[in-house]
Amino acid sequence: MKKINLKNASPRRAFLGKIAAGAAAVGIASLSTPIRAVSGSGFVFRNADDPEAWLEKIKGKHRIVFDCTRPNDIMPFAWPKVFLMTNGNAKDCSVVVILRHDAIPYAMGNDLWAKYKFGETFKIDDPVTKEPAIRNLFWEPKTGDFSVPGIGNVDIGINQLQQDGVMFCACDVALTVFSAVLAGKMNMDAKEVKKEWVAGLLPRVQIVPSGVWAVGRTQEHGCSYCFAG
Repeated sequence: MKKINLKNASPRRAFLGKIAAGAAAVGIASLSTPIRAVSGSGFVFRNADDPEAWLEKIKGKHRIVFDCTRPNDIMPFAWPKVFLMTNGNAKDCSVVVILRHDAIPYAMGNDLWAKYKFGETFKIDDPVTKEPAIRNLFWEPKTGDFSVPGIGNVDIGINQLQQDGVMFCACDVALTVFSAVLAGKMNMDAKEVKKEWVAGLLPRVQIVPSGVWAVGRTQEHGCSYCFAG
């Protein structure tokens, strides 16, 4: 049985530091794309899903949103599980997890993790290999992958939480910025990389205009706010 260290193992580089490095690689003009995407008519939703309609799924008696801005060990996924476990019937709960900022790779599948070396870029290590992760640790984990002292094994994979009704969304601004940054570093076309990232989003992950948009909208729909890292 593997146990996950609940303390951060390595320092995280600041978001603005990454953007500055990316700007040097792809040119500062590319960083205006997220602003145009949000404020203009070019914003694209995955499968044409309407995020406002998606919010209407928030109907539970007990409502909470977990705001995940960076990798924070197992917390962005353990806390939603704890909320469900300690509120009785999961059908009485509405839980939303916002993946934005440095946490955006958790919204994507294993192929993209391997191709774009998300573990290296976002400082996420695989507890099995002890190397930068080339897979999404929280997508379809194996039984026993996660264990919490005093509780034991916990099912906190994104797919497992979705089965319990947890809703996940991904920030389009983060998708736009980071795909452009990595496209520049890899000498690839930024639009094509973003298109690939959108196509590689995990099932039932909703794109929202921005993470902060989702922070505000979910609270307008009655969710209490919890910062998840």
